[in-house]
Amino acid sequence: MFEALELTKWYAREHVILCLLPAFWIAGAISAFFSKESVMKYLGPGAPKVAAYGVASVSGTILAVCSCTVLPLFSGIYRMGAGLGPAIAFLYSGPAINALAIILTAKILGWEIGLARAVGAVAFSLIIGAFMVWLFRHDERETARKVAVMPASDDTRPLWQTASFFAVMVGILVFANWGSDRESGFFAAVHAVKWPIAASLALVLAVMLRLWNGLPLGRIAAVAAVSAGLGIAWPAHPSAALLVATLGLAWLTAGRSDASGDWFSESWSNAKQIMPLLLGGVFVAGFLLGRPGHEGIVPSAWIADLVGGNSIGANFFAALSGGFMYFATLTEVPVIQGLLGSGMGEGPALTLLLAGPALSLPSMLVISSIIGPRKTAVYVVLTVLMAGFTGWLYGLIVSVS
Repeated sequence: MFEALELTKWYAREHVILCLLPAFWIAGAISAFFSKESVMKYLGPGAPKVAAYGVASVSGTILAVCSCTVLPLFSGIYRMGAGLGPAIAFLYSGPAINALAIILTAKILGWEIGLARAVGAVAFSLIIGAFMVWLFRHDERETARKVAVMPASDDTRPLWQTASFFAVMVGILVFANWGSDRESGFFAAVHAVKWPIAASLALVLAVMLRLWNGLPLGRIAAVAAVSAGLGIAWPAHPSAALLVATLGLAWLTAGRSDASGDWFSESWSNAKQIMPLLLGGVFVAGFLLGRPGHEGIVPSAWIADLVGGNSIGANFFAALSGGFMYFATLTEVPVIQGLLGSGMGEGPALTLLLAGPALSLPSMLVISSIIGPRKTAVYVVLTVLMAGFTGWLYGLIVSVS
């Protein structure tokens, strides 16, 4: 019970403020500022497949999010009319194709497994998305039929404004969560200035809110002053400034009758649906499996014993256990490094890398509430099967090379 509470407390402190709150606002903005017709045009069932799947399958290299932070974004694009295939490809690729995690994997676990993880993650997102569309093709045809009779959009906001608005918000999310295990080099250099960059982007966002959304200048100035003051006075805890800025954004937008009010309403709706399921799932995962460096009721030694070698059983156990574990961004690498030291085979290690970051018990609960239990079950089964088979095949190749 203690580990369940500690994991939930740690998750709320480290990921709700830095990851989920910005993600909720981005998801809400998708619904408020992107017309449904625009989403349908580029990601809907009738959209060009190469472009739709191409963008969705590599999105994780930019976002660098975990399996839970991607959920509000997935919910936003899916409910706005994105096709099931591109939406699922985005859902998998968001946490799986994290550029920082791929580099860290190659550095710590070896370039071979790092390359296998990168190639496997891109391929998985495409294959799983395409297979989901084929299995549920009747649902997709109905969605495409509705698109054909949809009225033209009356959205007058220029595309460059919308794109700039989203680019700034995604930039805040990325830099606020930028991590580095290096003492020098590009990633370490960016890590050293990530908060000044995030603060600069927040200032740009404030200007956009005033010029493009007409929010009151006095309130914007007040929120900016308080947030900046907290960041300067309490530099060791920048999440406090981000929390105040987020609450200030709610104060600026709540209750308005324009698109900004819709933005708050959509963001709040996502938060109410997702947060209880997410925190409940994190609590259960912590109770069963503990957290990195600490035991749950299932001892980690049992898992290490079951994933030794490269048998089919070891790989599929790695896929199943990884699917229920919660890995924060980048934490899967040191965890797997420890398991390899305890006798884990390289095949099951790759399996865990392909299944673990993309799935978790909390994310399964939330995904089920968005696309339904049947589609969620198929998505989980496909991920586990493909991860287990790929890890087993990789183990065979490594053993003969």
